[in-house]
Amino acid sequence: MKRLVISVFTVIIGLSLAAGVMAQDKKGNPASSEQTSSEAKKPTIKKENVVTVTATVQAIDLDTRVVTLKGPKGNVFDLKVGKEAKNLPQVKVGDLVMARYYESLAVEVKKPGVPGGVMTSGALATAKPGEMPAGVVTNQVTITATVQAIDPKKTHVTLQGPEGNSVKVKVQDPKNLKNVAVGDQVVITYTEALAISVEKAKKK
Repeated sequence: MKRLVISVFTVIIGLSLAAGVMAQDKKGNPASSEQTSSEAKKPTIKKENVVTVTATVQAIDLDTRVVTLKGPKGNVFDLKVGKEAKNLPQVKVGDLVMARYYESLAVEVKKPGVPGGVMTSGALATAKPGEMPAGVVTNQVTITATVQAIDPKKTHVTLQGPEGNSVKVKVQDPKNLKNVAVGDQVVITYTEALAISVEKAKKK
């Protein structure tokens, strides 16, 4: 568990802050004039990405629970379906399997006082018996780190993770550290979700 937390913390911190953190609202605009408190001026950022892929069922082996799929680029591959997918017998050759992957990364700098540590959560939802197979799996990890040091030239910041590990991160624009001070806490929330559904083949 400790190694996992360190790895996740290092990767997420590096990806999010190395590119620079700017005060933004959900539309990517500068923080509104109504947010005048020092807390509101702390840097925040949110990045989102969605990828959708559609494949066609080429063959099904119900005994081994292996489904052969043909991807959008013509690539053919086998997929082992777990027992969680109780409606596998409903799938037929020619059906379309659609997978949608979503991920988001939210980073927010706060004043000291936010409870530290790591929080994880997940959820699984599947189709009802008799329906075409479908399911959604979500996972979320929230890590709170502390600003341990800021380089005099404001080109790097050192963050201390919940396990006591320290990571030195390069900041693209020194202006992004204007309202950041040693002792501030950085709350990183990483969310990922995978939604898979099967649709009947369209009649020709």
